[in-house]
Amino acid sequence: MLTENDAVQIFDTIMSIPAMNEMVRMDLKISRKNVLLLYHVIERGINENEGSLSILLKSVPKENTAELKQLSEECLQRAGLAELNQKLSNLGAAEKQ
Repeated sequence: MLTENDAVQIFDTIMSIPAMNEMVRMDLKISRKNVLLLYHVIERGINENEGSLSILLKSVPKENTAELKQLSEECLQRAGLAELNQKLSNLGAAEKQ
């Protein structure tokens, strides 16, 4: 069984492979529903408090999480869902109060 330190070292090794920084062009066709879900999954993963993050996510550099956040926001924009998502977020925030 891997220890926490071993898992982080393996993940770091995989992420440091030279080709991992190359840009990849992806032609992706996805429903608007799944774009919205993907956005929220990424947001939740990035915004989780430190205690509940997985070992691997704790070791991810901040610039990578910023890149993922930007990707999720770009997907919302391209799908025409940015305004809807904002309104849903406002509803959720109002419900919590």
